[in-house]
Amino acid sequence: MSAAVVPAPASEPPRLEKKPIKFSNLLLGAGLNMFEVTTLGQPLEVTKTTMAAHRGDSFATALGRIWNRGGILGFYQGLIPWAWIEASTKGAVLLFVASEAEYYARAAGASEFGGGILGGVTGGVAQAYATMGFCTCMKTVEITKSKVAAAGGKVPGTWATFMDIWRREGLRGINKGVNAVAIRQMTNWGSRFGLSRLAEQGIRKVTGKEHGEKLSAFEKITASALGGGLSAWNQPIEVIRVEMQSKKDDPNRPKKMTVGNTFKYIYQTNGVKGLYRGVTPRIGLGVWQTVCMVAMGDMAKTYVEKLTGEKVTAKH
Repeated sequence: MSAAVVPAPASEPPRLEKKPIKFSNLLLGAGLNMFEVTTLGQPLEVTKTTMAAHRGDSFATALGRIWNRGGILGFYQGLIPWAWIEASTKGAVLLFVASEAEYYARAAGASEFGGGILGGVTGGVAQAYATMGFCTCMKTVEITKSKVAAAGGKVPGTWATFMDIWRREGLRGINKGVNAVAIRQMTNWGSRFGLSRLAEQGIRKVTGKEHGEKLSAFEKITASALGGGLSAWNQPIEVIRVEMQSKKDDPNRPKKMTVGNTFKYIYQTNGVKGLYRGVTPRIGLGVWQTVCMVAMGDMAKTYVEKLTGEKVTAKH
């Protein structure tokens, strides 16, 4: 990610050097993330969250439930400001933290592959506690809260909901489920990195590009999509995260929810199948993110370089 090996005289071992973190890299990542979430990203996120919260719903029933909450705009609940805040900041957090973690791991003797995984895992955890915790919590609240006003009352807006949670529960309330988010991000980045590399190696063998030849856009999308899709093995932690953050009415839920007792509650009420609700739209989300990063990446890279006057070095 950011630890580069600098050639040294034959008498000295190779020297590690940190690559500078450029504004152009951060701008490219934020721009691509904003495009991804504002197009198909948020509708897939809303569908995934709705199916994870209402585990008895079929895919069609979940779509109907979302439509009934606001028509086409129902699929964009939580986009502004929460998904936008998350999309514009999570890349910067990942890049800064992952680059530091990878550098120190490599300096301690880790391989390039191992250092990359450790950097991704550490960056994913940092993402959760820095911005993604409260953003995912507020998105889930928006998607699952009751839209039916009390008699003569008004449905509270997103900021009114945020302030109500802040007044009643403070920082812990708006970060509910943050430990589950951290576990999800940690396992996401670690497995996605490794699985994408394995898929890429397989594609290189099949296509005869085993000596570093450039992969086509389709081959890059295929490798990353396979990595993203296969990394959905951790969907149970995502369902646990949604349940912990959900505002749906259910008197049978544990009063004080932890990752452990939430897992037990979901398993007892819905079985193993319940722990994988929403996995289909999640795989679709992973593929769409990959298409945006790869297909749009080159065009966005050229634009950002013209805008900032810096050469973009980030991989997409």
